[in-house]
Amino acid sequence: QVQLVESGGGLVQPGGSLKLSCAASGFTFSLYGMDWFRQAPNKERELVAAITAIGGTNYVDSVKGRFTISRDNAKNTMYLQMNSLKPEDTAVYFCRRHASAYWGKGTLVTVSS
Repeated sequence: QVQLVESGGGLVQPGGSLKLSCAASGFTFSLYGMDWFRQAPNKERELVAAITAIGGTNYVDSVKGRFTISRDNAKNTMYLQMNSLKPEDTAVYFCRRHASAYWGKGTLVTVSS
């Protein structure tokens, strides 16, 4: 069955960096686009970044220039490198197989001094 497992979250100071991972199994990872979403307290879940099967990328305006989405098809893993983190980036971050109901359980990122 399809499984997505996020990791790499934690507490970081403003201006710091974190790298999230999403390990995929149960499907042919290289054939699918993948998404990173986030949900902050009392806010709706929002799409942060997306990567196509062939590596095309897209970002929400608020993270452009700070976040980088990437994938390693040999490892069945997607990444989100987050730099220059701000308190407003605090959220639970989820990965999703693109345009599907397959979600991971999320990893919490807290940006605070």
